[in-house]
Amino acid sequence: MKLNPTRIFKRIAPMCSFPALLILMGLAWNCSPGNGGSGGPGSGGFLDDLARPQNGRSMRATSTMRVGEIRRGPDGDRNAGVRKYDSKADPRSDASEQSNWDNFNIPPGGKHILLDEKGPGLITHMWITFLGPEPQNWAPKGSANHQEMMLRMYWDGNERPAVEAPLGDFFANCFGQRREVISLPVIVEDADSYNCFWHMPFQKSARIEIENQSDKPLSMLYYNIDWIKLDKLPKDTPYFYAQYRQEYPVQNGQDYVLLETTGKGHYVGTVLAVRMCSPAWFGEGDEKIYIDGEAKASIWGTGTEDYFLSAWGLKTTSTPYFGVPFFDQRGIGSHTSAYRWHLADPIVFKTGIKVTMEHMGWMSPDENPDDKSTSWNEREDDYASVAFWYQTGAPTFSARAPGVAERRLPNLDRVIVYARDVADSGRHGIGEAVKQANNLYDGQELVYKPQHQAGAWLEIPIGVTAKEPLHLVINATRSLDGGRYQVFLNGIKIGRPLDLYTERPANQEYHLLDFWPDPGTYAVRLECIGKSPQSGGFNCSLESVRLRERRPRVAAFGHDKAKDWRKNPILYR
Repeated sequence: MKLNPTRIFKRIAPMCSFPALLILMGLAWNCSPGNGGSGGPGSGGFLDDLARPQNGRSMRATSTMRVGEIRRGPDGDRNAGVRKYDSKADPRSDASEQSNWDNFNIPPGGKHILLDEKGPGLITHMWITFLGPEPQNWAPKGSANHQEMMLRMYWDGNERPAVEAPLGDFFANCFGQRREVISLPVIVEDADSYNCFWHMPFQKSARIEIENQSDKPLSMLYYNIDWIKLDKLPKDTPYFYAQYRQEYPVQNGQDYVLLETTGKGHYVGTVLAVRMCSPAWFGEGDEKIYIDGEAKASIWGTGTEDYFLSAWGLKTTSTPYFGVPFFDQRGIGSHTSAYRWHLADPIVFKTGIKVTMEHMGWMSPDENPDDKSTSWNEREDDYASVAFWYQTGAPTFSARAPGVAERRLPNLDRVIVYARDVADSGRHGIGEAVKQANNLYDGQELVYKPQHQAGAWLEIPIGVTAKEPLHLVINATRSLDGGRYQVFLNGIKIGRPLDLYTERPANQEYHLLDFWPDPGTYAVRLECIGKSPQSGGFNCSLESVRLRERRPRVAAFGHDKAKDWRKNPILYR
């Protein structure tokens, strides 16, 4: 009887938990006709390969503590740096606690080699973890975040890295945010253990390194790199590549290019990060893929959200083949990151491929030349991506990952007033207002703690120096003790009430108003109107009030310049 994985999958899937479903989908794909092989590592499905002789010898490069090493200062100081290190020495295993010091601290600007081995070989799995960026006992001043770590991989002694991407982006964790990913080739469990199962063959040698491009240490780096040492690899074995690039913002009149290379191979994945610089929605642009030098794309999609296998927008999700690890909301300054793995549907090319994405979408009337809201406008958002592919021959893609300063998103805020800076000005009603640290922010927040609704209010002054189009935002913390507050600007009611209650503390931006204010000082006042039944208090925790810039074309069109925001407050969504 011939195995039919599709039939088995359809019958069993409704009874499976999600982790079991993920494994089942992987098995169904790997056992399908055309994906099986004749044995040996990586040539067939998980189960059919296990019942065949395996070639090669399993190996591991690891951060485990070695005999004779000194990784910390005499008092155990983790910031003392590596004093002595021999990756070929025997693992240390004795009664001393130092045997458990299986990690490295990488100073600012430093590099660490995770693997440096001779081939032929096949890397089958990588596991990496390190401390998060927030201050904690092991790193009181905080640590580098994963957007500030550059991951590079080199095959066969080539000077040009085959893989070059911020470590977070490579693992579908963009914007320096830690998010869980549960997919087939990439798994970031609990948002802090970075696993990848991409198979990476090499003929002569392989070197994997991480460069800490932050001004803070990369703290407590642990890793295991599993690979198989082989006697030989077929000469036509395609190599694994991944390359980061960005455009802040995307270029008008040109589709965003994820990859353009010549050679023979197959495209296997995309990670895309978009920071919206306009209201409405970016996700209408089509993917356009040009195969083997064609002048017109023969693979043409129906929209960005559709390419990522979602529909009617994007929302946070994680599946074996596609997902959205980070989506905060729609609005100016909001973030979306998504991944799409072409595992069962690799995009095959014989002489070359160009993978592009239109940056088209909905737009507010004040950014449309005809003062209309339509679904098809060229947007000017900030894009960053990682393209994943296999190919033979040297890639011709010329993109290189920029330095850490260039990778940081440009500031969209014209004016920022941190609430902590006005904590002592008496600009609040009954109750106390205190400054406190919060790991959600680089600095302190202001927490206003009234005992009841009556007489509870908080006011933040903000200055305007020039008449220009601006977007009013409040950055606040939602918590178990959060109340409900109505916002007023110079006495004018603005937007819906803010409900600051949530079960788990979280940062949220509240988008309130698009307007052309005259120069002067404005009062942003939050008045307590009660609380959710579940909330334990009436607190109002603020990080800042911000006036965010609009795209230059808003001022150029000037559709709303003469409108009086006091009579008709507008928020473009």
